[in-house]
Amino acid sequence: MGEQLLSVGIDIGTSTTQLVLSRLTLENRANPFTVPRVSIAGREVLYRSAIHFTPLLSDTVIDAAGVGAIVAEEYDKSGFDRSQVDTGAVIITGETARKENAREVLSALSSFAGDFVVATAGPDLESILAARGAGVDKYSKEHHTDILHFDIGGGTSNLALYTHGELAATGCLDVGGRLIKIDRASRTVTYVSPALTRAGVDGVPAVGQTATPEGLEPVLRAMVEALEQAAGLRPGRDRLDAFLTSDTRWEPRPVPWVCFSGGVADCIYDQPEDWLAFGDIGVLLGRAIRSSPAFSEERRLRGSETIRATVVGAGSHATDLSGSTIFYREVSFPMKNLPILKLTRSEEGAGAAELARCIREKLAWYRDEGGLTQLVLALRGEPNPGYGRVQELARGIAEGLEPLRQAGFIPVVLVEADQAKVLGQAMAARMSGPLLCLDGVGVDNGDYLDIGAPVADGAVLPVVIKTLVFNKS
Repeated sequence: MGEQLLSVGIDIGTSTTQLVLSRLTLENRANPFTVPRVSIAGREVLYRSAIHFTPLLSDTVIDAAGVGAIVAEEYDKSGFDRSQVDTGAVIITGETARKENAREVLSALSSFAGDFVVATAGPDLESILAARGAGVDKYSKEHHTDILHFDIGGGTSNLALYTHGELAATGCLDVGGRLIKIDRASRTVTYVSPALTRAGVDGVPAVGQTATPEGLEPVLRAMVEALEQAAGLRPGRDRLDAFLTSDTRWEPRPVPWVCFSGGVADCIYDQPEDWLAFGDIGVLLGRAIRSSPAFSEERRLRGSETIRATVVGAGSHATDLSGSTIFYREVSFPMKNLPILKLTRSEEGAGAAELARCIREKLAWYRDEGGLTQLVLALRGEPNPGYGRVQELARGIAEGLEPLRQAGFIPVVLVEADQAKVLGQAMAARMSGPLLCLDGVGVDNGDYLDIGAPVADGAVLPVVIKTLVFNKS
């Protein structure tokens, strides 16, 4: 039996906070004469916490002490001590990631485990994590098909389109189960999200008004129509545009499959009898989606996870070496916890101008309240590219990563194919300052990378790929 690790996943979302403890079995799949290649051979879920409402001190401040108390309580219930945990991930997602003290909460929770992958996931990154957690990427690849995944939480719906296993687009809509909150005893409305006013929805109830399923039907219908238009399954895009979050673009196209995760997904597949079970419109929204002809049972793919899709485990570590064709200049090692931004094949194969545009657009996935963050741009690479093509790639990548360089970060490019040195040399002629190109390592969106100091007389770089554990079996 391989080495075993205890891992934890902590997800602090717009509506809910939860924890999962798993036992990971690691296995070195390399032969005795090569660099170790450690991967997950198995994962057993040992403990799933209760689903807690995320405690807030105000609309803009997370109750850090309250979140910490939830995590501590769940550790006690699980029977495991924090000192036993080897690895894990703390993810702050959705609207919660934009709270004033999100980083403070992450720092406070890091004491609950060992070598954490710590990330604040905005709507685009959350879309990727949730889709992978539901197994959409794997299903899309294995069945050579397109799937649009909706992760519907309390405040937003995060969209991720996978085509033949590749991430094609992400988006975010102001559609969620807690946009209207209702007192269960009196059935009066206690909160209405400004997003509904911005969307111009008719029939939105006022605070203090008595709520009924019939009275809420116009709001629910508008939300479902926005989701249908996002999937290209309803003509037009008026509802879609009304509910798109700021700085979000989405070009709908008809898809053969849709998949749902998040708290509302549980209300699609396993409907509570009480429509006010959670003191909001989540149950009714789930029912409305389920009854939509566009989202018929024949088109709906049920993912391996619903409400726990974003984080169902923690980080696996695969140690590798970037090959001898690396290029680096003025780089301080080590570099840790760098999120991966991986381009699709079509984006990667574009000309310099289009490639630069795609990179600049996707940099926004990793923008937080402080601006851009350090990341790794990942490419597959092309077989035997000629001199002209290498120069074109270098020009597109250098121009695309210029905002990152200007923000004070190091352009880091990872290529699966063995061509980092020539690409790095071509990029170095086009940009000043630190630069790192490495190759021979396969990664995906949602992964994180640690890069150690050069070894073997500077010929190779040790790297650690930190992959969030989703639906490994």
